Amino acid sequence: MSLNFGADGLIPVVVQDHGTGEVLMVAWSNQEAVDLMLDTGYTHFWSRSRQKMWKKGEESGNVQRIVSIQSDCDEDTLLVRVIQENGIACHTGSPSCFFNTIYGDPQQTSAIIAELKRVIHDRRVNPDEGSYTCKLFDDETKMCKKIVEEAAEFVLAIKDRDKDNAAWEMADLIYHAMVAMEKEGIDMSDVYEKLAERR
Repeated sequence: MSLNFGADGLIPVVVQDHGTGEVLMVAWSNQEAVDLMLDTGYTHFWSRSRQKMWKKGEESGNVQRIVSIQSDCDEDTLLVRVIQENGIACHTGSPSCFFNTIYGDPQQTSAIIAELKRVIHDRRVNPDEGSYTCKLFDDETKMCKKIVEEAAEFVLAIKDRDKDNAAWEMADLIYHAMVAMEKEGIDMSDVYEKLAERR
């Protein structure tokens, strides 16, 4: 890999969740950090403030296992897709460093998928008696019937040329499918692999 490091010997690294596409953080790496990522399979960065190398999560345990590394067309920026251990990338304890909205509405973007995935996972590990999601976890037949029902309603909305209702039903279908995937331990990387085979 021939990378173009800046005059300071650093290259920006955008870190993204491998399953949801959520941007977790942006950091800097030098050649040694890049070599360590390639050798170990975990993210390593150069701290400009501390002037030292660091492995992400070496103290907190929130390490990032690398799924893929790509460079941009100019080979002066890296995109690293990772599995984020413990679901925490930010030093504030947030899943992502990007949580301050300064314009627009991230709820109208794919950001909702990562947020919804976290809520569904939390319902599984911390059950709440009044939670609809928990009721689905406890009743596999109902969970499966809801997926079939929502798929049928989506198809009927398409047949009726009702875009608003189709969007509503697709949202229901995605949610119920995500609940089933969480319950069965199906990772999106497995789904992406199957999609790649169909490409």
